[in-house]
Amino acid sequence: MTDPATTARVPDNPVRDLPLHDLAGFTHRWVDAGGVRLHAVEGGQPDGPAVVLLAGFPQTWWAWRKVMPGLADRCHVIAIDLPGQGHSERPEGSYDTHTVAAYVHAAVQALGVSTYWLAAHDIGAWVAFSLALKYESRLHGLALLDAGIPGITLPDTIPTDPEVAWKTWHFAFHLVPDLPETLLTGREREYVGWFLKAKTLASDTFDDAEIEQYAAAITADGGLRASLAYYWDAAESARKNHEALEQHHLTVPVLGISSSHGSIPDMAASIRPWADNTTGIVVPDAGHFIPDEQPDAVAAALVGFIGQLARL
Repeated sequence: MTDPATTARVPDNPVRDLPLHDLAGFTHRWVDAGGVRLHAVEGGQPDGPAVVLLAGFPQTWWAWRKVMPGLADRCHVIAIDLPGQGHSERPEGSYDTHTVAAYVHAAVQALGVSTYWLAAHDIGAWVAFSLALKYESRLHGLALLDAGIPGITLPDTIPTDPEVAWKTWHFAFHLVPDLPETLLTGREREYVGWFLKAKTLASDTFDDAEIEQYAAAITADGGLRASLAYYWDAAESARKNHEALEQHHLTVPVLGISSSHGSIPDMAASIRPWADNTTGIVVPDAGHFIPDEQPDAVAAALVGFIGQLARL
């Protein structure tokens, strides 16, 4: 972990009260992404195929820390904190996924990468799907991990069966004006801890330090507001997704990654109506947080997916 005093001295870092966490072989970067400063962690092979990784709620780029080394010996690896996430700026304004996708794509271009593979989990997958609709010509392939993407893989209604309702109940809660912030402010650690323990197959996947780390990221500098804003703007994200899909379906190769105990039983089947070239896998012995629970399986799946079209 980088010392907090060092964190404060990084001139481009917009979230200076939050300690930085280092990963061997990778470098912290901040770039201007269309007027919003985004944080990226970059490493691996500069001349290898570029793969961009996006995490979801309630995590940061750190969600990919166990997967990144498994990609780094063959790929140019870039993990990006979404706007409002981790050490990226928390802008005012819309967090609909098409708006956010433009920021993410601008960040990748600012890092000198013109075309890339994109892999994303949870809310990161919401953004990744919209990014593919906007910038498909810049993508070699898209991997989406266990995500209820608005208008795509997210059910139209929240189930009431207690056996499954706990997986998606928070979508409705996060949409209630003002109440989530009122109830969660000061209790971010308990809330984040519930997600990380309840949605993993093994409840000890995340230790106390990791829970504290993710809670601190949401607490820092308007992080809770920004996290909730993705849900507030989910209907707009769905509308823009379908508006784009009326013009064309995705033709870029798509890999749907599900897990044995995740939220979306079959990502590939859910995505296939919107994407012409979709394959899927199910990762065993995992809940929702697949990159943390089965990082080797995720790295192997991504290397195999990339290897179909790139010479690895």
